[in-house]
Amino acid sequence: MLKAAFTLKLFCFFLLLIGIVSCNEETVEPEGGGTIRGVVIHAETDAPISGVSITTKPATAAVITDAEGNFSISEVDAGEYNVVAEKIGYKFKGVTVAVKSFKSSHVTIVLEESVGGGLAPGKASNPIPESGTTSQPADVTLRWKAPKANSGDTLSYDVYLYESGNTEKKRIAESVSDTSVVAKNLKYNTTYFWQVVVRDASGRTSNGDVWSFTTMPITNARYLFARAIDGDYNIYRSDGTEANTFRLTSELSRDWWPLLNPKRDVIAYSSNATVEPQIFTMRLDGTNKQQITTVPIAGYHNQGIGFVWSPDGGQLIYPHYDKLYRIERDGSGLTILATAPQGRHFRMLDWTDQGNKIVAQTIGQNINNSEIYIMDANGANMTLLVENLPGRVESPAFSIDGKSILYTHDQAGFENTEGRQLNARIYRKDLETNRVTDLSGGKPAGTNDLYPRYSPTGDKIIFVNTPNDGFGPYDTYIMDANGSNRTKIFSNATMPDWK
Repeated sequence: MLKAAFTLKLFCFFLLLIGIVSCNEETVEPEGGGTIRGVVIHAETDAPISGVSITTKPATAAVITDAEGNFSISEVDAGEYNVVAEKIGYKFKGVTVAVKSFKSSHVTIVLEESVGGGLAPGKASNPIPESGTTSQPADVTLRWKAPKANSGDTLSYDVYLYESGNTEKKRIAESVSDTSVVAKNLKYNTTYFWQVVVRDASGRTSNGDVWSFTTMPITNARYLFARAIDGDYNIYRSDGTEANTFRLTSELSRDWWPLLNPKRDVIAYSSNATVEPQIFTMRLDGTNKQQITTVPIAGYHNQGIGFVWSPDGGQLIYPHYDKLYRIERDGSGLTILATAPQGRHFRMLDWTDQGNKIVAQTIGQNINNSEIYIMDANGANMTLLVENLPGRVESPAFSIDGKSILYTHDQAGFENTEGRQLNARIYRKDLETNRVTDLSGGKPAGTNDLYPRYSPTGDKIIFVNTPNDGFGPYDTYIMDANGSNRTKIFSNATMPDWK
């Protein structure tokens, strides 16, 4: 008996090798490609079944079986397909077939009669939002009315979504019983089409009508910031109100440090999507995301922050350990501009066109060991500007006229290994007189002011305020250039930019 079974397995293996027969009931290994040929037969009688609807996923052509149960779909691209057979009174059946170029693949599909026969389910109807609706959010709930089910039957739904101009459908829900689904992270100012496929318990399906909606455009939103939700940082853009605040990234990576190009056409940001933090760019609506760097942003106490645009918007400079790099906005022309003093790494930067100067924070292994230097745009003439003071010194940023800089310093002089600050304040240093002015006079006790930058007009400063316990929240404020009129504009918003 064992010998006979072994001989049968060898025979089957031989037939598989020469392509005569398949020993797999569901997944059919093809004889070739280019054409899918097959036959549909009755599960009990082996009799051919005519008038069976044959479709494929991905879609190729829709055909029906002839009087002998045969069908043929020609001019099929190479790849793997699910061949689906449907007929009223029979259970839905799908079989996988692989197609190779210029060859033919054959499949036999066995259909079982459905209990009580019956008709395919009706179509989904009454879409919400109504077809053609505009100004929908980037996360939109799609709803529909269920068709009437046969007695004792249950219905499930597949939902497909695709963008205008893109024929590739994306299945956003499969075999759900609810009559709603949330389409998330959609592009702004984009038309989408969606379709609901209804399936009954016997596997019969009904393809619904195709409906459409268009997402809202992004208004003239000048603010950028990073926001953490469930520990995940993403980039947001806003006009200064929560009502018009738009999420631009949605990856599971940490995306932060957004900076708008001085030409106001591209946003640069940091992402660890490729493990090490790299600089990416995207359009103002979050589309066309591209990785710019391959040498990561890295160094002492640096998780992907500190880079800055050149004044003309054509280049970026960023820290990589003790090196300061310059790179073109398309990712070409990587160049070393400067080397930090021995034992120190570059961290946070700014670049002004007034005198074409760069300010750079350098830091030692101890996070509190921080200094600020000024240098020419080619990295020459590096000069100490703010010495290593007790407590952390960071966040240098030029004024619009290039005559002064902002920076933060923990006035408490507190230092521990975690870098906690007790009273970080914003200071302005006049580069001609070296006069230092405290701009955080209105800061609440027990908080830190961080990440200051001037507004495009130079009369305002945008910054972050957070409790000094290190647990947040991080909120974004603006104030007058002299430190007065502090006003919170965003909750849970850090690393702001304003152009």
